[in-house]
Amino acid sequence: MKCTAALLMLVAAASAVSFFDLVKEEWNAFKLEHNKQYDSEVEDKFRMKIFAENKHKVAKHNARFARGLTTFTLKPNKYSDMLHHEFVHLMNGFNRTAKHNKSLYSKGQKLRGAKFVSPANVQLPEHVDWRQKGAVTDVKDQGKCGSCWSFSTTGALEGQHFRQSGFLVSLSEQNLIDCSGAYGNNGCNGGLMDNAFKYIKDNGGIDTEKTYPYEAVDDKCRYNPKNTGADDVGFVDIPQGNEQKLKEALATIGPVSVAIDASQESFQMAATTGS
Repeated sequence: MKCTAALLMLVAAASAVSFFDLVKEEWNAFKLEHNKQYDSEVEDKFRMKIFAENKHKVAKHNARFARGLTTFTLKPNKYSDMLHHEFVHLMNGFNRTAKHNKSLYSKGQKLRGAKFVSPANVQLPEHVDWRQKGAVTDVKDQGKCGSCWSFSTTGALEGQHFRQSGFLVSLSEQNLIDCSGAYGNNGCNGGLMDNAFKYIKDNGGIDTEKTYPYEAVDDKCRYNPKNTGADDVGFVDIPQGNEQKLKEALATIGPVSVAIDASQESFQMAATTGS
């Protein structure tokens, strides 16, 4: 009996060591893949614990997917060493309550675009993918900066510029971060796409990404009209919550500027989340 108990204890200890070694190996691979470095050994161990917990969440969720209890899968990514509230603080840069410069419009009214009018006598296609048409640039990374609003702005304008000119030009998010503060945007602390479109219109354009590259920090404005990649003549707001209008705009106008609520915990490691 004593021999059996001792053997079980040895097996349990060996299993525990093996599991820890596996987590450690995966952790080291994760840090290497995503170029992660931490200020201290304490921080490293803390992040490894979060990484292990997030991997466990992924496994539990995907088991539910396998049983047909959910419609999407999760996978570890470069955000797997972050607590959820850290991820939300980092990524949710859309600021619905952003202040507006009242001198830019009358009677303190909130800055809005024109009203969207549905196209007449148009049969909408069943499927539209503007990537296949060449109207969408490669996926970009906002880094540790709450600048999602600027990427949403440039993405839509890049599509419109392509439709008008036939040329796909990557536009500068950093230009918007640095230069649209007077329009109510707050750089890496959030902003609104409407404010950014208004800035581009009044400014006479936005620089290309090549000439005004992304830094993921707030910096001084360095817009150069010689490097303008596109401009806009205005913007149109789609009624909030109206999916039919959104479908019509996407099919007939082009890529649409949207803000996505990334506060759901599942979004942090969704299998479709860009990395």
